[in-house]
Amino acid sequence: MIAVTKSYLPNKEKLFRYIDQIYASCQLTNNGPLVQALEEKLAKHLEVRNLILVANGTLALQVVYKAMNLQGSVVTTPFSFPATTSSLVWEFIKPIFADIDQRSWNINPKEIEKLIQPNTSAIVATHIFSNPCEVEAIQKIAEHYHLKVIYDGAHTFGVRYQGESVLKWGDATTLSFHATKLFHTVEGGAIITNDDALAEKIRLMINFGIAGPEKIIDLGINAKLNEFQAAIGLCILDEINHINQERKKVWHCYYEELKNTCIFQMRNEFSTNNYSYFPILFENENKMKEIQKKLNDQSIFPRRYFYPSLDELPYIKQERKMMIARDVASRVLCLPLYPGLALDVIKEISHMIKNEYVLAY
Repeated sequence: MIAVTKSYLPNKEKLFRYIDQIYASCQLTNNGPLVQALEEKLAKHLEVRNLILVANGTLALQVVYKAMNLQGSVVTTPFSFPATTSSLVWEFIKPIFADIDQRSWNINPKEIEKLIQPNTSAIVATHIFSNPCEVEAIQKIAEHYHLKVIYDGAHTFGVRYQGESVLKWGDATTLSFHATKLFHTVEGGAIITNDDALAEKIRLMINFGIAGPEKIIDLGINAKLNEFQAAIGLCILDEINHINQERKKVWHCYYEELKNTCIFQMRNEFSTNNYSYFPILFENENKMKEIQKKLNDQSIFPRRYFYPSLDELPYIKQERKMMIARDVASRVLCLPLYPGLALDVIKEISHMIKNEYVLAY
């Protein structure tokens, strides 16, 4: 079976050495030495000021909303993983969707400004498929209306924009380190911010607001990463260059095979690519489903990232339909991509697509 992704497992001997350290210290959680080491190494690798590890990417979003005291409504994207929206609803913040750009598939800044209300407190945008948003335009809007900017950067590990980490943009960016991501800690995530005071507040919040053995100074929750997860992360970070090269090889093989046939996402010309996904867009939903079934019949399982459009979720009430997001969500399919995927399998998948369908925008 060829799944859309395959979790990367690091060198076992190295992992066991870290586990031996955990057994020696008997510290399994509560900001242990491996968590501290991973935070330091990730911050250096990603070239960011403050990086706080958390238990998962969804909690990263929720903690940021709390730390920033977001209330009322937030303008956000309808084309993303459900957590981008569900985390808002969970925190009693109303998501107001701004439709996406037809080519980049990111939130369209021209739509954002129309939707700002007196109670709007922030813009929450996703760098979809590691493709950076129009960050300058979003920042300009936010400054004019005194709004916070949070980026869901779940896809953007290691991505650079204009020569610097795209994770530096906004008031905060969240990352997911789920097992399906190019860098993972099995489950996990991180919050990145240039604001030292906000970072300090977040560190308290993820540990119940506890500042000392007998001192609780803020409302908090349990969002800590544990030592075993950090051990996995340290091992994988040591192998990240190999992972990137493998993913790049797979991505470019698909691209060379399909570049004259398929419709691709228009990527930001000023950014790098971390090769985390390979999405293609079909002429219509029926053709997408047909090729999906054909691949499934051969035990190949691409995935409809991200379907449905989030404005169609049953717990969302919004009068306006996000027509572009709904259209893209109905036609996009992500092909299998992970280190070690054989080139002959990539060519077989591509051959099936090329021979059966001519995709047209």
